[in-house]
Amino acid sequence: MQEEKENIQFELTDELIQQVEQLIAARKDKELKKLLDEFHYADIAEILDELNLEEAVYIIKLLDSETTSEILMELDEDNRERVLRNLSSKEIAEEIEELDTDDAADIISELPEERQQEVISHIEDEEHKAEIRELLAYDEDTAGGLMAKELVKVYETWTVAGCMRRIRGQAKEVTRVHSIYVVNKKNKLIGRLSLKDLIVAKSDQKISEIYIPSFDYVNVHDDVEDVAKVMAKYDLEAIPVVDENMILLGRITIDDIVDVMKEEADKDYQLAAGITGDVEADDTIWELTRARLPWLLIGMFGGIGAASIINGFSDAMLKFPALLMFIPLIQATAGNVGVQSSAIIVQGLANDSIDGSILKRLLKEFLLGLVNGLAIAFIVLIISHFVFQTTYLESLTICVALISVIIMAALVGTFIPIFLDKRGIDAAVATGPFITTSNDVFGILMYFLIAKLILGF
Repeated sequence: MQEEKENIQFELTDELIQQVEQLIAARKDKELKKLLDEFHYADIAEILDELNLEEAVYIIKLLDSETTSEILMELDEDNRERVLRNLSSKEIAEEIEELDTDDAADIISELPEERQQEVISHIEDEEHKAEIRELLAYDEDTAGGLMAKELVKVYETWTVAGCMRRIRGQAKEVTRVHSIYVVNKKNKLIGRLSLKDLIVAKSDQKISEIYIPSFDYVNVHDDVEDVAKVMAKYDLEAIPVVDENMILLGRITIDDIVDVMKEEADKDYQLAAGITGDVEADDTIWELTRARLPWLLIGMFGGIGAASIINGFSDAMLKFPALLMFIPLIQATAGNVGVQSSAIIVQGLANDSIDGSILKRLLKEFLLGLVNGLAIAFIVLIISHFVFQTTYLESLTICVALISVIIMAALVGTFIPIFLDKRGIDAAVATGPFITTSNDVFGILMYFLIAKLILGF
C-alpha cells in the first residue's frame, strides 16, 4: 500500500488544472509526474475529476499502480465508472492487486458481471483473488460486504516471542493495525490482545495467559447500519467480523463506517427533501426528474385536496372574509410544526435514543404543542384583532384553530416516523413533503371545522 504523504496545503485552482492539461498535451511525463507527486492521492483524484476522460485515463496509465489504485477509490463514482470502462481488464487487475480486499471488491462490484470475471482472472495473487471472490458473495449492505480480509491475528497457543515474529509478517499486509485478534486452533475468535501487554510480557509466556477475553464483534450478515451504531456507541476504530460459529472472517475499520454514515446521511437528507433515489447535481435531467417528480406529484394532489376543502367552505369565506387571510398562516404553521417534530423523532430513531412507550411520547408532544400553540395564538390574537380588525369571534376562531392545528401537527409528526420505522420503512420520508402535505390538508380541514363550530355558518 502507498505510504501516507506529508500533508501540504492543497488548493484546486484553474491555474493548476491548466498546468496539468498543458503537460498532458505536451506529453511531458516527467514534469507531470513530478508535479503530481507533491499531492496526496485524494488531491490527485480531485484534479482528475476536473479533467476530461481522455486526460484522466492518461494520468491513470502514467502513474504507478500503487498510487493510481488509491486515486481510483477517491474518484467521483461516475468518473470512476467512465475511467474503468477505458481500462483493459488486465490494467484494472493491476490496480486491484494494490488495494485492500474490501476496496478491491467495491471496485469490481461496479463492473458488469462478465467483466468482473475477466478482471478477477487477471489477478495473479491467488489468495487475494479468493478473498475478493468471497467478499463479492456477500450483500453490499451487510458486514460481510463491508469488511476487509486483512487483519492481524494470533493463536492462543503461541508464545510471545513466536507471536512477535508472526505479527511482523502479517502487519506488512495491513495498512493500519488497530487491533490484534486472538483465535483458538479452530480459528474461532476468543479475545483480543493489547499491544502493551504483548510488549511487557515475558518471551516464553503463552498468548492464552495475557489476552483479553472480552471483545466486541459483529456477525457477517449484520446490516451495515447496525455495525455503524455498534462502532459509534463503543467508539471503536475497528471491529472483527465473525460467522455463526464465531469463526474470524475479517474486520471493519472506522474509515469504511464513516463512508456508510455519510451515504446514509445523504440518503436521509434527500428523502427529507422529497427526493427518491441516489442522485447528484451533475446527473441527467431524466434522472433528476425521476427522483423529484413522485413527491412533487404527492404535493400537487395534497394541494388539490386543500383547494377542494377551501372550495367547500366558499360561502363561509364570503360571510367571514377574515378567514381567508389566515389560511397561509394555518398551513405554514402546521407544516413547520410537523417537520420539527418528525425531524427530532427521525434523529432519535437513527441514534437509538428513542425509548419509552409511544403514548408517553405522544403525551409529551401534546403538552409541547399546547404550550407552543398558546404562545403563538396569543400573539396572533393581538395582531388579528388590532391590525386586521377581526371580530371577537373571528379572532377566537383563528386562535383556537391555531392551537388545535399545532397540537395535531406535533402528534402526526411524532407518530408517523415511529409507525414507519416499526414497519421497516425509512422514517426519513416523514420529515419532508409527506408530513408537510398531510398537515397542510388536515390543518385546513380542522381550521374550517372549528370555524363552523364557533361562527355557526
